[in-house]
Amino acid sequence: MNLGRTSKLALCFIGIFACYFYYGIVQEKITRGSYGLDNERYLYTVFLVFCQCIINAAFAKAMLVLTSDGSPNKTPTYLSFLCGCTYVGAMLASNASLKWVNYPTQVLGKSCKPITVMILGVLLAGKRYNAVKYLAVLLIVSGVAMFMYKDGKTSANDTIFGAGEFLLLVSLTLDGLTGVYQEKMRGYGTKAHYMMMSLNLSALVVMSVWLIVSGEIWQGVSFCSRHPQIVPEIITFSLASALGQNFIYITVTEFGPLVCSIITTTRKFFTILGSVIFFGNALLGRQWIGTIVVFAGLALDSIYGKTHKPIKA
Repeated sequence: MNLGRTSKLALCFIGIFACYFYYGIVQEKITRGSYGLDNERYLYTVFLVFCQCIINAAFAKAMLVLTSDGSPNKTPTYLSFLCGCTYVGAMLASNASLKWVNYPTQVLGKSCKPITVMILGVLLAGKRYNAVKYLAVLLIVSGVAMFMYKDGKTSANDTIFGAGEFLLLVSLTLDGLTGVYQEKMRGYGTKAHYMMMSLNLSALVVMSVWLIVSGEIWQGVSFCSRHPQIVPEIITFSLASALGQNFIYITVTEFGPLVCSIITTTRKFFTILGSVIFFGNALLGRQWIGTIVVFAGLALDSIYGKTHKPIKA
């Protein structure tokens, strides 16, 4: 079945939203639940992501076998590996930042991802966007930040820029570099599921070293052996991730990393907005303004922000 570009983008957006909505529910159940008579908590996040990447890579390989047209892959191995390293590095830096900053601060920081993807895409991948595109992305990011921000009291020990903020900056920079490498892979005609498989295999290599050095791999396996009821939850969590990544990499290869980053950035915004619509949760005045700003940016981008062209080498 051949879909038009607009229909395909809408399908990818719905797929990403639905898969990661369920992904978030299962993730919270695993990381915030308790297991066994002693109510033991699951603390091995890198091991969890490692299991997720195994399922992701296996799913991508299966899709490649099922959909292969026999054409050779021309993507350089080093490019796939670099992309995988920046991908997992961004994720680990973001998770590590939570040791020094709270979750709302992390969400606010990561909401700036489209900006770094756009800036590094222009500087390193030869992308060019019209002025309206820059304005639309700025509006979307600003609106999401206004919507997600949570008021809170600051203490005398709070710093403007500390270790947590530095790690968020590292994560955003690596997100931008991932976008650059994905753009370069698109130039080689890399297929969505090959990109998905290669990035997850590269991530597995990096995480294997971390898990062995830290000993977390044995701790994670031991936890699963003590509490086997978590295994189906990890498998379900990983399958939701694989299906979500399926739509993400279709979006990246068909529409580019910037469009994908906008979708993933606004996903949490639409999740919370949905809870307001369906469950009657109240919004603050600032959040209503943020909502208007996000929709203004999305409308501006959909109407006027589509034209961009790369620099010719």
